[in-house]
Amino acid sequence: MPHLFLHRLAATSANQLVRRRGHVYNAIRYHHVLSTQRKNIPHLITLADLSQSQIYNLLRSAIQHKYNAKYAGKGSGEPLKGKTLALTFSKRSTRTRVATESATAYLGGTPMFLGSQDIQLGVNESLLDTAKVISSMADGIMARVGPHSDIEVLAKYSSVPIINALSDKYHPTQILADLMTMHEVFGPHPDTDSEYISHLHHPKDFLPGLKVAWIGDGNNMLHSMLVTFPKLGIHFSAATPQNYQPDADVVEIAKKEAENSGSELSFTTAPKEAVKDADVIVTDTWISMGQESEKLQRLKDFAGFQVTMSLAEQGGAKPDWKFMHCLPRKSEEVDDEVFYSPKSVVFEEAENRKWTILAVIDALLVKKSFD
Repeated sequence: MPHLFLHRLAATSANQLVRRRGHVYNAIRYHHVLSTQRKNIPHLITLADLSQSQIYNLLRSAIQHKYNAKYAGKGSGEPLKGKTLALTFSKRSTRTRVATESATAYLGGTPMFLGSQDIQLGVNESLLDTAKVISSMADGIMARVGPHSDIEVLAKYSSVPIINALSDKYHPTQILADLMTMHEVFGPHPDTDSEYISHLHHPKDFLPGLKVAWIGDGNNMLHSMLVTFPKLGIHFSAATPQNYQPDADVVEIAKKEAENSGSELSFTTAPKEAVKDADVIVTDTWISMGQESEKLQRLKDFAGFQVTMSLAEQGGAKPDWKFMHCLPRKSEEVDDEVFYSPKSVVFEEAENRKWTILAVIDALLVKKSFD
């Protein structure tokens, strides 16, 4: 009945007042409430939704913010002063939470952390209701969810921008950090560690033509790379065990992007085959939260998928190859020799979560556009 009543209100004349149960309602107001979900509100749900130029815009913004804040000592001008970004996290987080809170504070805003024990996120209250309530009080929502459908529901009914901090299908902000790190590593280097020159060069001059090799599960990280790297002209190969392949719809997106850009795309079950001529080798957690019961089977299925110096050498990776991992890391995925070696850029990659998330917040809450 309430929904039927609201729809009737929306259909009334803009100047008509509707009287019900002794109260007077303004039809214009209710028509506005009903139409918020149809507004063209920008969100970041997956990088598959962004064009090549929009992704580069985010990278350039992140790199410039890093230079301004860390090397030039410049403030942001606090464009988010008086505004709040809600962080609704159904899962624990270290890098995403710290990066988002510190980025929001740098922009002058207030981050509000809402963990699974703090609010009724999809438990005693529907996601539709949660989206409407939080978006009526906050200026943006950074959501870390389980099923990808949850982030889609939040975006559908929220009246403010939604940022996907992680879902079981995509992890877009992590991929932006990976791309920024690759630009810093393979672009021009400064003479000293106290200098930073990545902001002086466009990522499009250094990222296309690189080859990234994925060794691991067909998970949200692999999905995010597949819808992004081929679009930018980055060659990509993925090695996953049998029965752990990426989703078919994601593979189709990757194939179309590779065809458009002319990048190479390959899939295999042999890690040594995947790392041939790789500039970057990437892996991720094979046994994440909620998969502990499958641990013994996964260890068996992923035998031979640990990233080691021997794997890279025998597979024919480039001599100056680098290693990346979104963290947290387990030794079954990559051994200490690689993880703590000069080839590893995992901690630079982790720091860049802050700058890329900052760029996303700036685009959605300040500039209101990725263009």
